[in-house]
Amino acid sequence: MNSAVWALIAASLLWGTTGTAASFMTDAVSPIAIGAATMAIGGALLFAVSTPSSSRALGRPEARPWLLIGAAGVVVYPLAFYSSMDLAGVAIGNVVSLGSGPVFAALLEWSIDRRPLTRRWMLATGTAVVGVALLAVGGHGGAGSDSPAAVPLGVALGLLAGAAYALYTFASGRVIVRGVPSRAAMGAMFGVGAMPLAAVLVLTGAPILDAAENLAIAGYLALGPMFLAYVLFGWGLRSLRSSTVTVITLLEPVVATILAIVIVGERLGAPGWIGLVLILVGVTIVSTARRPAQRP
Repeated sequence: MNSAVWALIAASLLWGTTGTAASFMTDAVSPIAIGAATMAIGGALLFAVSTPSSSRALGRPEARPWLLIGAAGVVVYPLAFYSSMDLAGVAIGNVVSLGSGPVFAALLEWSIDRRPLTRRWMLATGTAVVGVALLAVGGHGGAGSDSPAAVPLGVALGLLAGAAYALYTFASGRVIVRGVPSRAAMGAMFGVGAMPLAAVLVLTGAPILDAAENLAIAGYLALGPMFLAYVLFGWGLRSLRSSTVTVITLLEPVVATILAIVIVGERLGAPGWIGLVLILVGVTIVSTARRPAQRP
């Protein structure tokens, strides 16, 4: 496997810890506040470490529309993602959010780029999606839901998060192929997205300041799964298609599910364990595939 694939695997491992880490926040902290804090702080850091190049990227007319489209996905994703985990559980929230990403990415590539997907990619995605479905069957509702009726809303928010994730992944790729360095593209996109999220954080984030553990967890989420992971994510996007990227990052729900079971105490049935294996098989198929030669 090349370095881009390894970078995405490392990013996925970091992302997989988000739900478990967030579950240790005090009950007064809402999932909206957690999502806003994570992306607002992390996005500001990404922009800060690449300010000159990110500013130039925003000044390029051919890249700016895609940066703004991607920034919209950056705003929606954390709010929907953390709310999904709160209502449906860490395992199901991760599985639905990340598992639906390849489907939305494929639709974007087909509708905008008119790029056909390879048989190998379809086999990998089909295998992983079956695994996602089986994994979702074995899950249970999250601590933030008072009744099973909240789980469908959590699943719907997970689908919204998956669409937002695919959108900013696709938009990032479009910016990078226009000659913008991956670091500049990620810094500009997440920097713009951080501004409205900062406003959400001001309105909802006061409970984070009530306990030292909340601040510590928020700091970890911003620096690890957000800042460092998205640096690695941008590296992977330099040489891989967005549809391939979203399949490899299906490792995140695998890690998240294992941590949810071992640490948070969520339960997983036999279908869920089979789903974990199928996701790993799908990721292996797509990550070991060679990229097709580019046409002149």
